[in-house]
Amino acid sequence: MSPRKQVPEELSREKIMDVAHELFVQKGYQHVSMRQIAKELNYSHGSIYYHFKNKADLFYAMVVKDFHMLNGVLLRIMEQELNTVEKLKAILLGYIEFGLENKSHYELMFLINDEEVKSCIQTEPLESYEMFANSISQLTNNKISIQDIWSIFLSLHGFVTHYCRSDQTYMEVKQLAKLHVEYIVKPILV
Repeated sequence: MSPRKQVPEELSREKIMDVAHELFVQKGYQHVSMRQIAKELNYSHGSIYYHFKNKADLFYAMVVKDFHMLNGVLLRIMEQELNTVEKLKAILLGYIEFGLENKSHYELMFLINDEEVKSCIQTEPLESYEMFANSISQLTNNKISIQDIWSIFLSLHGFVTHYCRSDQTYMEVKQLAKLHVEYIVKPILV
């Protein structure tokens, strides 16, 4: 009796997204094809089309998942038993930590500059920002303006973007992140 032929692991959306994510980060969105993703997975490209109608659809699914991760961080912090000031600081620091602990995800979520991708990602960034803005507004008793909240977001985004480009980890810049958050909240607490 001959040994049983090993069946390849079932191809899942998650597995496709994981491999595609790595290829998008390494080569850039425009330089990756569905065939390349399939080849990396050792499957036919038709098997990927069973799960995703095209590359933009695949990218969109990845980014939706990433924004859900970011939103989950915010929700967990909002549910914590902290005083208002500590919760506000935790949200700002949580945003920085998310970005630096998930650099490649953050770059695909916020820093990719491709028209095809921009056209398919419309609601998730806005919904995520709205959740962030509402939390900040709630924690400051609606005492700061929408423009101030946007400036806070941009300040956090700038910090994350700067350190995404370095080889430093969140733990290596954690003290700087805490100082940055203190600087941001100082005028709010006056």
